[in-house]
Formats: sequence, structure tokens, C-alpha cells
Amino acid sequence: MAKAKPKLPEKSNTEIRHTLLRYFYDRNRNATSVRGKKGSAVKIRDVKSELKAEAALTQQQVMSNLTYLLSQGWVEEDAVEKSFTAPGGTVIPSTTSFYKITAAGIDKIEGPGEFTMPKFHGIKIEATGQSIVTVGDGNQINAKFGDLGSALADLRETITKSTATESDKMNLVADIETVQSQLAKPSPNRSIISAAWSSIKGAAVIAECIPLIERVQTFIAPFIS
Repeated sequence: MAKAKPKLPEKSNTEIRHTLLRYFYDRNRNATSVRGKKGSAVKIRDVKSELKAEAALTQQQVMSNLTYLLSQGWVEEDAVEKSFTAPGGTVIPSTTSFYKITAAGIDKIEGPGEFTMPKFHGIKIEATGQSIVTVGDGNQINAKFGDLGSALADLRETITKSTATESDKMNLVADIETVQSQLAKPSPNRSIISAAWSSIKGAAVIAECIPLIERVQTFIAPFIS
């Protein structure tokens, strides 16, 4: 009787998002055209088939996490509209969607560079009634969430200096940045913050992070209660 294949550990959403973003990054880096098989922008059916072959991702894993990357601005949809005439003379519109990494997505992988625009370039902050501050790790947030932003910045710094694995550091820092991106908004998305926090608090396994986790817990409580 053949032995059952060992079940692979379930990938976290954070790991899947890293895989997706890296996929689009590599496509853009190796592209020889704007769209298509060798293009930086690719159809969803190709995304699904290639990531199934390369990373064993299911269609559901691809779609749910692509939706997240789109909502965060790391990936964007490029809709191409065409039309064709049916035999009866009726003109039928047709839209084909392609997906590609954004400049923000490239900076997410490479880090900010000489050509990176300031996050709020072109926005008159005073017109929104907001006050934006920059916290210790360089992220810009709404001043009214300054205590939480500073606590997260301190936690991020401690994580990056710890002896945790590079993979764990990457996952934790990505989730911290997710929360900080929400703190730039007048009304942060509580569900996104809550989901990211469920991962961030796992940093408590790093001894030096325990007091910082407790500090963040104090300030983040209103968003997760």
C-alpha cells in the first residue's frame, strides 16, 4: 500500500503576498513588452497557472491575496477596452484586465530610492484637516495616532536587530508597515489592522520584544476591540 504524501504546512497570507509581489516584480524586471506572455502586465489566468506551477498556490489563494495587494496599491489593474462587431452589426464592447506591479510595489522590494516620491506628494494636507508626522522608521502617519506609530517604529527596529530568522523579520516588518499605512488615513480600516496585529503580536517569542508588544497593545486596543 502506497504511503500518503506528507501534507505541506499551510502558507500564511503574508507568505503568499510576498510570493505574489515577487512574481510581479520578476515579470516587470524580465519583461520585453508591456502586456502578454513576456509583458510586465499579465492576465489573471496566467498569474494563476504560473503560480500554481511555481509555488503550488491555489486559485483562491491567488485571488484573495491579489485583492489585498490591489487595495494596498502594491499591484494595479490595467484594463484594456476593445470592441468587435457581431454578424448582425451589433458592436459588442470587451474588456481584458492585466495586472502589474506598481512603483510602490517595486519600492516595497527594493527599498525607497532616489526616484521614490514622498508618500503625500501633491496632496495639500492642511486642506484635509490632518497633521502628518514622520515616526522613527520613516513612515508618515496621522499625528493623532502618533503614540501607536512610534511604538510600532520601536518594535520594528528591535525586530530587525534581533536574532530572529530573516523570513520572520520580513513577515513581521511587512505587517507593521501594513498597520502604519492605515494610520496615515483619517479613518483607518480596523479589520486590516486587526488582521495584521494577529501576526505582529507573534513577535512576543523574541524576548526583547515583549515589553514593546505590551506597549503597542495599549495603543492599538481601540482598533481591535
